Amino acid sequence: MIQLNNILKSLNVIQVIGDSNIEIHDIIQLDENNKQRGTISWCSDKNLNILDKVNYGVIICGTKGVNEVKDYCTYIMVENPRLEFAKVLKIFKEYSNNQSVAYSDWKLDPSIKMGKDVKVGHNVIIENNCIIGDKSVIGHNTVIHYGTIIGEGAVIGSNCTIGGVGFGYEKNEKEEYIALAHIGNVKIGNGVEIGNNTCIDRAVLGSTIIKDNVKIDNLVHIAHGVVIGRNSLIIANSMIAGSVEIGANCWISPSVSIKNKLFVGDNTLIGMGAVVLKNVDSNQIIIGNPGKVLNK
Repeated sequence: MIQLNNILKSLNVIQVIGDSNIEIHDIIQLDENNKQRGTISWCSDKNLNILDKVNYGVIICGTKGVNEVKDYCTYIMVENPRLEFAKVLKIFKEYSNNQSVAYSDWKLDPSIKMGKDVKVGHNVIIENNCIIGDKSVIGHNTVIHYGTIIGEGAVIGSNCTIGGVGFGYEKNEKEEYIALAHIGNVKIGNGVEIGNNTCIDRAVLGSTIIKDNVKIDNLVHIAHGVVIGRNSLIIANSMIAGSVEIGANCWISPSVSIKNKLFVGDNTLIGMGAVVLKNVDSNQIIIGNPGKVLNK
């Protein structure tokens, strides 16, 4: 359990109405049937009608106010309830993350450089010449191939392959395909989060680069030599082909496919299932197959 006062230290709070000394034992959805005081939930301004029916628990809500203050409720009034609730979720995750073990319990190759407070799951493989930044987390059964560089505070899910060989072939004199050796690596920035079952291939030469604060969902494939700009989101089932460059603050929706060697500008939104076959300027919305500009 976590005392609410300790949680409040990490939030941007405008006002607290009720008991701030209560201990929180669970996070729940906003529920008018809840009978426990030690729970925490959040309410958007659109759901204030439901909030009026809630009689128990701690609720993070907006500044529009509470019509009726209930005796067994505590109201945390903030500017952005969903953002502050996300912070609470992170706090609970850190408190409950007991399945990972410190890297010091491992026998590591001397060429591997590990930061402070790194945690790894079971059956993780880290090959030689890797660098793992402070406070990073690597989930169960993930493979980090040689030469991979991971920044500080990165989170990599379970069953991922980071730095594997990309899909590159050339025909020889007999018209037979031969594999191109991939001798580059993968560089992952600070604060990057990668979901489960995601593959990020090493570059043929140079680096595949995931810049700071990029968030990558489950079941994403990022091919060799891709560059993804800061603060972009790559969502489930997306396929980013080789040597694509994606700018900063982009939103790549589920099941998007982007053809190799293309450029996608900053602040771009690519809609669900779009197939991108041409370069995309900044500040555009792309939809459809083939992808076309919806507006600027």
